[in-house]
Amino acid sequence: MKAACLNLLAVVFAAVGVAPLTADADEDAKLTAYFKGYLEETFRQRPLEASGLGDRRFDDKLDDISPQARQGWQEYRRKTLKELPEKVNYARLSRPAQIDFEIFKHHLTRDAWLADNHKAFEHDPRVYTDYATGSTWGLLTQSTASKATNVKNCAARMAQLPKLLAFAKSSLKDAPKVYAETAVRQNKGAITYYESGIFELAGETPQLSELGPAARPVVAALKEHQKFLETEVLPKATADWRIGKEQFAKKLELELDAGLTADEVLKEAEAEFDRVEREMYVIARQLWSETAGKATKDGPAAALPPDDPTGRRATIRRVLQHLAVQHGKVDGLVKDATQTVADIKAFITKNDILRLPEPDRCKIIEMPEFQRGFSVAYLNPAPPLDVKAASYYAISPPPKDWDDRKVKSFLEEYNRWMLQILTIHEAYPGHYVQLEYSNRHPSLIRKVLQSGVFAEGWAVYTEQMMLDQGYGGGDSAMRLHQLKWYLRAVANAILDHKMHCTQMTDEEALALLTQRAYQSEGEALGKVTRAKLSSCQLSTYFVGRTAFYRLRQQVQREQGDQFDLGRFHEAVLDHGTLPVKYLPELVAARLKQPR
Repeated sequence: MKAACLNLLAVVFAAVGVAPLTADADEDAKLTAYFKGYLEETFRQRPLEASGLGDRRFDDKLDDISPQARQGWQEYRRKTLKELPEKVNYARLSRPAQIDFEIFKHHLTRDAWLADNHKAFEHDPRVYTDYATGSTWGLLTQSTASKATNVKNCAARMAQLPKLLAFAKSSLKDAPKVYAETAVRQNKGAITYYESGIFELAGETPQLSELGPAARPVVAALKEHQKFLETEVLPKATADWRIGKEQFAKKLELELDAGLTADEVLKEAEAEFDRVEREMYVIARQLWSETAGKATKDGPAAALPPDDPTGRRATIRRVLQHLAVQHGKVDGLVKDATQTVADIKAFITKNDILRLPEPDRCKIIEMPEFQRGFSVAYLNPAPPLDVKAASYYAISPPPKDWDDRKVKSFLEEYNRWMLQILTIHEAYPGHYVQLEYSNRHPSLIRKVLQSGVFAEGWAVYTEQMMLDQGYGGGDSAMRLHQLKWYLRAVANAILDHKMHCTQMTDEEALALLTQRAYQSEGEALGKVTRAKLSSCQLSTYFVGRTAFYRLRQQVQREQGDQFDLGRFHEAVLDHGTLPVKYLPELVAARLKQPR
């Protein structure tokens, strides 16, 4: 399809397939069986994936990441991709199974391309620390096996870590400097984790736990790895972190799976950026006399800046700066986030936004040091194959090496309004609620192969939706901060594209984020680093949110007074975390059934 003929609205609501003339339950079963066989071999090759998904049979094993083994991974992907249409007759599948087939095929295609074009083991030193910490962290936080079993499995994996870390010296060829700097910082956190954190997590002491003797060689190996990172990898880290326009376009197409080109996403985002900024100005002007323009004992009321681009941005910035002083303390971020949860959940229930999952398995924690680097928060969901496990909403305090000025900037960014928006996004009714719904879906393919565009898009959609329904009691300051948060999502897509497809400098990126998107210096610095480290992921927020918002508008126009918001939301979440291009078809069918 020609780009000139394509737009986001057309794509999101395009027909994505037709039901087969004769669906065959046996053919559906063939697909499920074939996918189970694929998972069995994948889990054998990469036990950490099995653990991450909640299959506990492999918790004492660690991946073989030798070049020969990794070549075997790729050969198996290609073999499966070739065999899939031979083993399963797509035309005889039911429509839901056809969607599963398409999801599976796209997953294989994407992973094979990524393995060929983004060789992380050769160019990204962060991979090795991720393996080192991820091998035990998940077992101690999310496994529903007994504590004794989890400790035993951790010890078994720890015995294999020195060998795994040793592969870094023979595998790493070069790296972008920003990758190496992040790896150095995160590996320091990994050392601390194995010196003390793992014992705190397990509720045991080094002297009495079998983790004690297991940890000592891991600490030694990580310290040796730290020396390698600092003396060999970092000084030679000269590779370009930009993936370039051609690779960005292909990767974005595969990551989004939404039928959009990179140029179309950028065009949509730039237009939306201007619209949101205009809306922010209207609210900031209303708040001016109560905030930045308010008379004080030191002087009279300040005049509203001129109504031109420079003056409008000054108005927004000064109002936000005035409000930002209302924030918590460094050691109170987790407590503050926890206190917002009860009010948010009560509002969701009272206003029938949707039915919340029961029991509630979301835990709010301070982000472990080894996971810090470029994101202030994340939701680590319950593994889909171990659904009784807890989900973790983790919040990162400012880095310990920041000076007082940067810390102050960080706290002002995550003030009392922004922390509520963050909690809506990450937990209720955002990521946590959505992924709990997803884990209920009967399709194994949809449980395991999830769409980041769906997950991030839903979370961003809920921010505005909650305020539209009355959360915050019509507080204009809350609305201004919600728009600022959404503007960040839009800016993400612009930054993502321009950082990797043009020669945008750090200074230009910081100017976009601080002067146009009203972000603090600390937040902007982190976002620039994140853009370098994670090509295409930053675009998922905007593309996903747009899909949800436009679907909502279309369904609401069609149903008129019969539209039920809670029923719509549950119809959206009822199909797993799948590519958003399937939602119009599936939601329409679901809304014909009882809630």
